[in-house]
Amino acid sequence: MRKLLGATALAAALAAGPVVAEGPMNIVFTHHSSASNPFWQAVKKGFDDACAKIEANCQMIFTQTEGAIDQQAANMMAALAGNPDALLTSIVDNNAFDDILQRAVDNGVITMAVNVDDTEGADGNPRAAFVGQGFVPAGYSLGKKMSEFFPAEGPIKAVVGISAPGQNWSEQRGAGVMQFLEEFKAANPDREVDIVRLDTGTDGAVVAERVGAYLNANPDTTAYFDTGLWHAYVAQVLADRGVEPGKVLMGGFDIVAEVLQQMEAGYIQVQVDQQPYMQGFIPVMQAYLAHTVQLSPTDVDTGQGIVLAEDVPALWDLAKQGLR
Repeated sequence: MRKLLGATALAAALAAGPVVAEGPMNIVFTHHSSASNPFWQAVKKGFDDACAKIEANCQMIFTQTEGAIDQQAANMMAALAGNPDALLTSIVDNNAFDDILQRAVDNGVITMAVNVDDTEGADGNPRAAFVGQGFVPAGYSLGKKMSEFFPAEGPIKAVVGISAPGQNWSEQRGAGVMQFLEEFKAANPDREVDIVRLDTGTDGAVVAERVGAYLNANPDTTAYFDTGLWHAYVAQVLADRGVEPGKVLMGGFDIVAEVLQQMEAGYIQVQVDQQPYMQGFIPVMQAYLAHTVQLSPTDVDTGQGIVLAEDVPALWDLAKQGLR
């Protein structure tokens, strides 16, 4: 009965608004991506919607250059100079942000990792919690589902594109894909299975050029796995060359309009959704609860939902609303 009354009291407190009386919260979200990345627009919408619900003063700060760790670190330090109540950030490098985030924690700032975490989790960084995808399992799931599209006989030549070499999210997703491919190879000793790692980049035009050149030189490639969303640009290259859909199987991460279009066209077979709206919304709510009723933030896995071509029609409306 005591627990029930406690939950009821908590619900009443939240409904009544913040327990503290010092005005609206100040929440800053810094990360490693530029505003041109469509994935992060869905994160921003979740972030903005959650901030509106708790009437907080919020700011999401993008980098000028995609994946620029130095710019993200500078943005983080500038944000902390403003004494925010909460700092949300992606931890794409195991070492670059440790001192900055420790300073935030020491100053009483609610600090959470979002979208990307230290590969050692809480053991490698002082952040309170992580809200985002488990990257290695997600990569493994992508490889496993794609194997259902592999030809029943003959060699398998798979290319794993590492979008951001050295950055946690890309390396871990790639490791998950390659883990499955190695297991597939071991389980099929009578088949030739080649696994190639290719550093590709995070600029659509650059990825299209690099992967397009590889596929041109290796027309017997069975499948291309991207650790981000940039295989959509590779798909366009194949379409422009007159390569029929499905000749090179393709899969990657995130649900954006460019990917949905190429799935409908048949060039992309499997996609993994990490629910970006949730990544923007949930950490704001956790920061609010930590600030108002001292509830500790907790890790939330935003998932590894597998999306196939037949799922695309139902996703279009959500994508247009910026929710997926």
